[in-house]
Amino acid sequence: MKTKYLFTLALASSLAFAGCEDLDTMPSGGTVTSGQKEEVAESLPERAEAGVTAIFAQFSVYAPNYTTFGDVLRHNDLGYPTVMMLTDANGQDVVMEDNGYNWAGSSMDFSDRTYTSYEAQMVWNDMYQIIFNANNVIATISADTDEAQAQYFLAQGLAGRAFSYLTLAQLYQFNYKGHESALCVPIITNENSNDAVLNGAPRATVEAVYQQINNDLTKAIELLEKSGVQKSRRYINLGTAYGLRARMNLAMHNYAEAAADATKAIQATDAVPAALDKVGRPAFWSLNEANWMWGIEIAETDDVVSSGIINWISHNGTFNYGYCWYSGGHQINKKLYKTIPDSDARKAWWSNEKGDNPALTPAYQKFLKDYKYVPLTSCKFSPYGGYSDANLGSDNNANDVILMRVEEMYLIKAEGEAMATGNTAALENFIRTYRDPEYKVPATDIQEEILRQRRIEFWGEGLIWFDFMRLNKGIDRRGAGYPNETMIFNIPAGDNLLLWRIPEAEIQANPALDEDDNNPVAPTPSPVEDID
Repeated sequence: MKTKYLFTLALASSLAFAGCEDLDTMPSGGTVTSGQKEEVAESLPERAEAGVTAIFAQFSVYAPNYTTFGDVLRHNDLGYPTVMMLTDANGQDVVMEDNGYNWAGSSMDFSDRTYTSYEAQMVWNDMYQIIFNANNVIATISADTDEAQAQYFLAQGLAGRAFSYLTLAQLYQFNYKGHESALCVPIITNENSNDAVLNGAPRATVEAVYQQINNDLTKAIELLEKSGVQKSRRYINLGTAYGLRARMNLAMHNYAEAAADATKAIQATDAVPAALDKVGRPAFWSLNEANWMWGIEIAETDDVVSSGIINWISHNGTFNYGYCWYSGGHQINKKLYKTIPDSDARKAWWSNEKGDNPALTPAYQKFLKDYKYVPLTSCKFSPYGGYSDANLGSDNNANDVILMRVEEMYLIKAEGEAMATGNTAALENFIRTYRDPEYKVPATDIQEEILRQRRIEFWGEGLIWFDFMRLNKGIDRRGAGYPNETMIFNIPAGDNLLLWRIPEAEIQANPALDEDDNNPVAPTPSPVEDID
């Protein structure tokens, strides 16, 4: 089987720049200087722009690993949304039945941790492909360019690379604090990719990976501030770059810095939180929604859409055609749902304990009944075109995919300030203003309370696994409402099962890695007795 691995990708990406000639190499074989690179990037901006487009096109791809898998089509193989879906299925909040229709069984039972699994290869390949596309852009633009468009393009490469490494760091190793010297993932940049082709690339330490992330994001922020260029939310604008660094600082437990970056993100973005009177209805389908900062833009003509079912909303939407529809939908953890007061507008993001949702139109309520969705089923995600009876049951699955929204920045700010200073005002102000007018901060562990708020707010958006990892949590599905007894686990914090393993193909192909360099093999978890 032909398998794609990281240093082969390094070679491939050094030879192709969005279908154009490599801008680092002159026809004579000489190397282009930094000044010449800047001149080329400025005189041929369409080439740099094509490279940037390639970075973000890689976030959503129809079956990108089809050839790698020996011409095997996996219906959960669709780019970064794959990572979102797998991590949600690994967790304890997105409850679903393992019935053969939702492509989630391997993640629900953690057999995806087998390093020959399709899922193990998809996560690794997809994230490193984004990195190599980003490296290709970075290599063609001088770091000290003073041209606004070139600064913007370079920032896209740096921030896109940082996002990928931040994702990988939290999948292949435990939280930063206390694990700084632990092995993480190989660092491949535009500067060492040629050496990686010849000699492979070893796993870098957690500290080294986070230093790379911080360097890239800090430079990207500097460039975006200088350039003043703001484009579509498909790309990483200044607010989003600050948001990514806020995520990084939160993961590192740099709470004051996380709060500061989140505040700057709020100030820099044009996104505003969803209003209280609009929260309790299906949404999250378009980059143009007021609260989105960054997302994957999907066109009706994209292959993931024309496939009908190999797209994010097919796997996650209750009110549209797709796998979620046929597999019984996704439900919220029963214990988590019970913590949501009736005064919280978000409670309408799920059907109630009787399977009803009075907040919906009669047509949507009838749809829940006609398709026999069980209680606590998601009503969060709108069909394509928005929440209206006309779009109910749509088979046009061209929904954009959310990557960051401004509410996350408010909750990072709240957590950062609470942990750094003990001040809980930011949390109370945000929830009372935008979610629950009766909310008061409880006299409990404030970080646990903010985690609860995040679990509610970002349910189904592919974020919460990373919260559990940064806070060193285990996965406890007891009492969550899982219908399959075989999927009820109580996995302790720090269990090696929580870490992904580097794919076997990478271990075999990378001269700088061997079996001993991988994360330890962890046995498949044993089901435990459920509780009410």
